[in-house]
Order: sequence, then structure tokens, then C-alpha cells
Amino acid sequence: MPSSRYRYVVVAIDGSSNSDEALAAAIDLAGQYQSELTILTVAPLVPVYFPPAAPYVAAPIPESDTTLYQGLVDAAVKKAQDAGLTAVTGVCLEGVVVDEILGFLERNPCDLVVVGSRGLSAGKRLLIGSISSALVTHAPCPVLVERSRGPTTPSGSR
Repeated sequence: MPSSRYRYVVVAIDGSSNSDEALAAAIDLAGQYQSELTILTVAPLVPVYFPPAAPYVAAPIPESDTTLYQGLVDAAVKKAQDAGLTAVTGVCLEGVVVDEILGFLERNPCDLVVVGSRGLSAGKRLLIGSISSALVTHAPCPVLVERSRGPTTPSGSR
């Protein structure tokens, strides 16, 4: 009998290979635990900056970007359904990625959120931040960060 530990799982995707691995992990977990799965993506806002005296203004998201991200969600939902999951929902939001994900998690409490790791260097993480790090720090639920499984080396051959 499956455990009810992960009744509701959310996976955040962005079309990268790491988010594809996160999606695969979430589909596997949802299948094992007979969970409800929500596949979430965020079409990111592109900030437009003016001189320091002017206020911050967010540029509208081009229709093509929103369509692209909705297509990612639709394809991911189909993949989950093809894997045998029946309780699958797709959500496409617009905004600042980490803020939108955290807001979604606050409004829709879940048992686990799954994300991919972009594998940023320490310098890039410092400059642009890391969505997975922000989620691990601020999400109101456990976070599974799925890392790329690149080539492995046999033990003793380092």
C-alpha cells in the first residue's frame, strides 16, 4: 500500500535538461506515492531599467514567451499522463520566477516541490542568484533538487 507522505507534489520546470530530470523524478515519485502532481512554470519578467531617479518598470512579457512556457507545461503534462499519472495539473504563471513559485507554494500547500539544479558556479550564483537555493531556503515545504547525473567514474579511478 503506497504511503500518503507525498500526496501533493509540485515540480517547477523551465525547459532545461536539468528541469527535464526534475520532471522525470517528480513523475516517478508521483507514480510511486499515487500523488497529485502539479507541473509549474513561470514566464519570466524582463526588467527594464531607467536612470536612478526613475522607478523600476517591468516590461510586458512578449506573447511568444508566454506561449513558449505554456507549451512546456502542456508537453510536460502529456508526458506525465503518458507515464500513467491521472491527477496532473499544469500551471503557467508570469513574473519574477522565484517570487511566483514561492507565492504559488504559499497559496497551494504541497508535500514536496521538485526542481532542477542549473549547476551555477559560485560567482554566477552570487551575481544572478539561484532559484533552487532560494526555494531550499524559503519554501514552506521540503524541496528536492534534482542534479544532472552526468558521467560517473568507477570508485578508485580518480
